Amino acid sequence: MAHVAVIARVTVKEGKADEYLAAFAPLLEQAEREPGTLFYAVHRSTDDAHVFCTTEVYADDAAFAAHRSSEVHAAAAPVFTELITTADVMIGETLMAKGLGG
Repeated sequence: MAHVAVIARVTVKEGKADEYLAAFAPLLEQAEREPGTLFYAVHRSTDDAHVFCTTEVYADDAAFAAHRSSEVHAAAAPVFTELITTADVMIGETLMAKGLGG
């Protein structure tokens, strides 16, 4: 069974980068408690401090669904809507990787 991968590239509003990062703290804490969340990371561009990428990898569809249905995820969604100006999100499957235990 392939892992579920979520890759997102977002640009946040001017002056909102710190708020965007702070909004991820509860999500990362939640992900650490989810056995099906294999990888969860936030990356920032070195060229533009308002551009971020997130990488998420889940063991399977059930693990992805569990993360998305959490109260923490529901609380974060409207916050992100207010902070993000553009977003490109891809949901797919992991085909090759190093460090995901499989």
